[in-house]
Amino acid sequence: MTHCAHRPSILGGTMIIAGTSIGASMLALPTISAGMWFQWSVLILLLSWAMMLLSSQALLEVNLHYEPGASFHTLVKDTLGPSWSVINGAAVAFVLYILVYAYVSGGGSIVRHSLLVTIGYEPSKLVAGLTFALLLTACVWWSTWIVDRISVIMMGGMVVSFALSMTGMLSEIRAGVLFDMGEGSSGGDSAIFIWGALSTYLTSFCFHASVPSLVKYFGKQPYQINRCLVGGTVIALACYLLWIMACDGTIPRAGFRDVIAAGGNVGDLVKAAGANLNSSLILRMLEAFSSLAVATSFLGAGLGLFDYMADLCKFDDSRAGRTKTTLITFLPPTLGGLLWPDGFLLAIGWAGLAATIWSVIIPAVMLRACRARRPANGFRARGGKAAVPALLIFGIVTAICHTLFVFDILPMYK
Repeated sequence: MTHCAHRPSILGGTMIIAGTSIGASMLALPTISAGMWFQWSVLILLLSWAMMLLSSQALLEVNLHYEPGASFHTLVKDTLGPSWSVINGAAVAFVLYILVYAYVSGGGSIVRHSLLVTIGYEPSKLVAGLTFALLLTACVWWSTWIVDRISVIMMGGMVVSFALSMTGMLSEIRAGVLFDMGEGSSGGDSAIFIWGALSTYLTSFCFHASVPSLVKYFGKQPYQINRCLVGGTVIALACYLLWIMACDGTIPRAGFRDVIAAGGNVGDLVKAAGANLNSSLILRMLEAFSSLAVATSFLGAGLGLFDYMADLCKFDDSRAGRTKTTLITFLPPTLGGLLWPDGFLLAIGWAGLAATIWSVIIPAVMLRACRARRPANGFRARGGKAAVPALLIFGIVTAICHTLFVFDILPMYK
C-alpha cells in the first residue's frame, strides 16, 4: 500500500484526535449547558476531559499488548471474553454508525447552505448528502495517510475560522450575561442541571475508536501516540472553553429557552448568537467552522469504524479488501442520511449512552483484567490503582444520568 511509505507524524495523529473530538457535540454544548451555566460548565468540562483522556490511555495500555491492527473487537474478545465482546461490538457499532449517519445528515445540510450562499444554488437534500458522503468516504478508502493530511488541512481551516469568530464574539462578552447577573439574568438554582449534561460532555471527548487506528498507524510507539492523545484532547478542551465562554457571554441565559424550544439545533444557536452580534463576518466564520468541524469528525469517526469493521470481517488491506470494508462501513449510514436527512441532533443524543459503555466502562474493565494477567509493557495509564474505579464510577454515573435524561426524569432547563 502506498501510505506505508509515509512516516506517521505526531501532528497528524494529534489532528485526527482533535478533529474526531471537535464536531457536532461541541455545537450542542452551550445549549445543553444553559441550565447549569458558565461556572458549572467549566467544572464539568475539565472533569470530562480528564476522565476521557484517562480512558483513552487505558485503552492504549491494553492495545499495546497486541499487534498493530487489532481493534476493539479483538481486544475485548481476547481480554474479557465473548459476552463482553457482544456488548462492546453492539455499542461501538451503534455509536460509530449513528455518528457517521449524523455527519452525513449535518454535512449535507452544510453543503446545501454553502452552495446557496456562494453561488445561489441549493441542491436537494439527497444530492447534497450524497456528495458530502462520497467525497470524504473516498479519502478513508484511499488510506489513513490521506485522512492524516486532509485532517491537518481542515484543522488549519478550523483554527482560522474559529479564531476569527471567537475574536469577534469574545470582544462582545458582557460580564452580566456571562455570570447570569443583572442583564438578562434568569436566576434560579443551576447545579441541578449538571446531571442532564454529563453524557453530552462525555460524547464531546469521544474519540476512542481512533486509538487502535493510531496504534496501527504508528506501530508500538506508546509515547508518540500518548502525545497525540494529550495534544488532541487539549486542543479540544481549549476550543470548548472558548466556545462556551463566547456563547454564554453574548447570549443571555434566558435566551437559550427560545433555542431549546425551537429544537436546539445549530441553526437556532447561530441565529441566537447573530441576534447579539453586529458583524456578518463573524457569522460567516461560525458557519465555516461548523462545516469543517462536521467534516473532520466524519473522517475521524469513519476511520475508526473502517478499521473496526476491517478487523471484525477479516478484510485485508488491498484495494479490493478496502473496497469491501468501505461498503460495509459507509453504505448503511449514508443511506440513512439520505432517507432521513434531518436526524442530526437526535442521532448525536442517542449516541451518548452507548458511548459511555464502550469509551469508559469497557476500557476500565479491560485495563483491570489486563493488569491482572499480563506483565507491564512499559506504558501505564495515569492514576495507578485508582484509575479503574475512577473510570467505572464516572461511566456508571453518566450512564444512569443519561438513562434518566432520555425518560425525562431529570429536571431540564426549558
